[in-house]
Amino acid sequence: MEVQKTIKVGLLGLGTVGSGVYKLIQKNQDEMVQKIGANLKIAKILVHNIERTREGVDTSLLTNRPEDILEDEEIQIVIEVMGGIEPAKTMILAALNAGKNVVSANKDLIAEHGKELLDAAEANGVDFLFEAAVAGGIPIIRPLKQCLAGNEITEVIGIVNGTTNYILTKMFEDGMDFAEALAKATELGYAEADPTADIEGLDAGRKVAIMASIAFHSRVVFADVYTEGITKITAKDIAYAKEFDSVIKLLGVAHNTESGIEVAVYPMLLEKDHPLASVRDSFNAVFVHGDAVDDAMFYGRGAGALPTASAVMGDIIDVARDIDYDCNGRISCTCYRETPVKAFADIKNKFFLRIQVVNEPGVLAKIASVFGDHKVSIARVVQKNAKDKMAELVIVTEKVKEYHMQDSLEDLRKMESVSEISSVIREY
Repeated sequence: MEVQKTIKVGLLGLGTVGSGVYKLIQKNQDEMVQKIGANLKIAKILVHNIERTREGVDTSLLTNRPEDILEDEEIQIVIEVMGGIEPAKTMILAALNAGKNVVSANKDLIAEHGKELLDAAEANGVDFLFEAAVAGGIPIIRPLKQCLAGNEITEVIGIVNGTTNYILTKMFEDGMDFAEALAKATELGYAEADPTADIEGLDAGRKVAIMASIAFHSRVVFADVYTEGITKITAKDIAYAKEFDSVIKLLGVAHNTESGIEVAVYPMLLEKDHPLASVRDSFNAVFVHGDAVDDAMFYGRGAGALPTASAVMGDIIDVARDIDYDCNGRISCTCYRETPVKAFADIKNKFFLRIQVVNEPGVLAKIASVFGDHKVSIARVVQKNAKDKMAELVIVTEKVKEYHMQDSLEDLRKMESVSEISSVIREY
């Protein structure tokens, strides 16, 4: 194949993901010519500390001046792998407004300001791609925007945080408590020194906002997503899940309903025969339901240097092909609807409740009366661990509105015969 041109790229950031992208571009130089029809060349790399030694990196490419990339007219693709809101947002907007195509892995930024960035790309006739922002190496953004574009998508649910999935797997399979499993995840590098964004569901919430926006063609931002983490999940909850032939997973859940978009992140009991139930350790998976495709699941490595770099490289190659054929900006923002996001209080869920009560006649009837007053139907009751004056009740409900359940729990906490509501977990 005769090489027609050389496409120059600038890399913003050389951390874990940036290093992976650098390695993949260097490793696949010869292949790039065949895949794109042009050479792909890294022209500059923005780093914070230009003096730091970076093994295997050509130091002549390093700069600590953003303008060396943003104002270089020969650079046609800017790859942003810095993370965070600023200065990434300012740099991406500057690149787009300068007519440069941008590839980003920045879920925080896209979940908050995706519309502004996509509008800037459309206004300038350039590409803004972000496959790596959700589920690492698993293709999900492009399938939703392109491969499944002929579908009306009604459900997107997923395990999109490897840290929490690893922790819950260890609790379920090895009998670890939460603290022990978190320590193991930290030791293996799955959890950050500050794991709050993972274990409190914030990381998953950002990814679900992005997926819901694309799947349902209507803007969903991170602030719309109710988030609840896994810190309250106990060994007892795991034991009951096993007894009920289920597992507990931290799920991002998005539904497109007639009354609006439902979007949230929380731990859920999931029956073992659901495809997501078998997703173990740090793997991720996204389950999609469409009117034509029916059910589809995307599974793989959701994080890590090379899996995430794989998704970034897919976008780079896509942009480079568009440059080669002079057709950038084909697919920009796909949020052409204005579907409301439902208030979380109005969403219906099934619930698993573990309650410590006084072991005496009539207690269950009183609890059932409270539920009845708040339109909560009980599907199953299990009593275990009765010791002397106390007993543990496990109650599983039918689907009820969130606010009905919260009102019920508020009244239950006031009852003298209820000493503690130990667990409140939703069921899929």
